[in-house]
Amino acid sequence: MKNFDGNVLFLDRSDINTDEIIPARYLTEITREALAPHLLADLDLAGFDPKRDIADKQVVITRSNFGCGSSREHAPWALEVNGINLVIAESFARIFRQNMFNCGMMAIELPGPTIEKIFADFSARPARIQTDLENSRFIITADGKETEISFSVSGFDRSLVDAGGWVEYADLHY
Repeated sequence: MKNFDGNVLFLDRSDINTDEIIPARYLTEITREALAPHLLADLDLAGFDPKRDIADKQVVITRSNFGCGSSREHAPWALEVNGINLVIAESFARIFRQNMFNCGMMAIELPGPTIEKIFADFSARPARIQTDLENSRFIITADGKETEISFSVSGFDRSLVDAGGWVEYADLHY
């Protein structure tokens, strides 16, 4: 099972599409690792510099409709090879969300007001998330402030996460 703890990268924008997550011009790469330096290379977000801001981050918190656009698996792969196995948002594009779980990663939806409160309380300073998967909760900390947030994952998606992804799940069950 992958690690779902870590430092948070806040992306304060809705509708971040798969071409912004991993631009199509890099899809000719033949290994997942070759995608790593191109993660979020075309993201249009004021003040964001992927070369500076992605380093040492393991979790993304963003707004609604994350992963919209093309249904490419390369978007979760680009996150994964950069050590990001957890994305938290108000909503996800359906195929992107399932691709995350198929890779043994997590795409967790939280209500809009909860996402808003997380941004208000934590986005202006270095924040860290601890994931308690057994109890379905996150603990977010920054500068001595701590908040606990519950989340839910379907039984099947949880099975994919526990197995490490769809291929590993299939190997165990088929």
